[in-house]
Amino acid sequence: MSGELPPNINIREPRWDQSTFVGRANHFFTVTDPRNILLTNEQLENARKIVHDYRQGVVPPGLTENELWRAKYIYDSAFHPDTGEKMILIGRMSAQVPMNMTITGCMMTFYRTTPAVLFWQWVNQSFNAVVNYTNRSGDAPLTVNELGTAYVSATTGAVVTALGLNALTKHVSPLIGRFVPFAAVAAANCINIPLMRQRELKVGIPVTDENGNRLGESAQAARQAITQVVVSRILMAAPGMAIPPFIMNTLEKKAFLKRFPWMSAPIQVGLVGFCLVFATPLCCALFPQKSSMPVTSLEAELQAKIRETHPELRRVYFNKGL
Repeated sequence: MSGELPPNINIREPRWDQSTFVGRANHFFTVTDPRNILLTNEQLENARKIVHDYRQGVVPPGLTENELWRAKYIYDSAFHPDTGEKMILIGRMSAQVPMNMTITGCMMTFYRTTPAVLFWQWVNQSFNAVVNYTNRSGDAPLTVNELGTAYVSATTGAVVTALGLNALTKHVSPLIGRFVPFAAVAAANCINIPLMRQRELKVGIPVTDENGNRLGESAQAARQAITQVVVSRILMAAPGMAIPPFIMNTLEKKAFLKRFPWMSAPIQVGLVGFCLVFATPLCCALFPQKSSMPVTSLEAELQAKIRETHPELRRVYFNKGL
């Protein structure tokens, strides 16, 4: 190996200790940084080349350790960890803040009429479907038919649930009515994520030992992964949908918004964005990206296979997705 860098920097793992919440938070603040979506294809490909070359033992002259880690995090923000494919721009976690602040702000501003609720819930669930597909676990490809079925079932189920909950706004106070979109989003996430990742529940996701050696596929691991993602996504939406209603309810009684009612949507979008800047990485950090479970919790057939080939193994690891 040539160059100034030592050969033993493990860039297959995050820079910070992932066994602690603080370490995971530092990792996701870097990965979900909205500025990452402004990077050009040339910058992304250059980062990919640096990462791949370093893994092969090739280092460009003059490359520093900080530059190597910067390249690794640019790579992680744009390329799927299992397939290595470049992810759809709006599906990347770095696009969560700008996309969600716009969609959520509009959902919470235009919630009084059924057509508006239907449109913005459909936009939100379509966006969620893209994010859920982009950040799935595993490397098995989906057919166009499977993807189409998953999208239709996920968005239809989520939108119907959201519309049912939004119908409650006619029977509650205006302040409580502002919280109904959050309840709708929480319920819809419980439907959208499993349906967009239903193939994982059927055929399983790759599980490995601590060193990344593949041991097989497990649907039990997929269930744990999807459950963790559902919890983190609901909590991710909570601050942006729970805090602004109180603020907006107060502001709408003031003279300013009565005089300039068109400012309601921009203010709401801005408040949601501020909340999401912190909620997105912190909620991604609730569970390790490289999740694990005991061998005894796996399917009996896979347990038997692992006991035969790796009798000393107690835990398996897998990418839970985001």
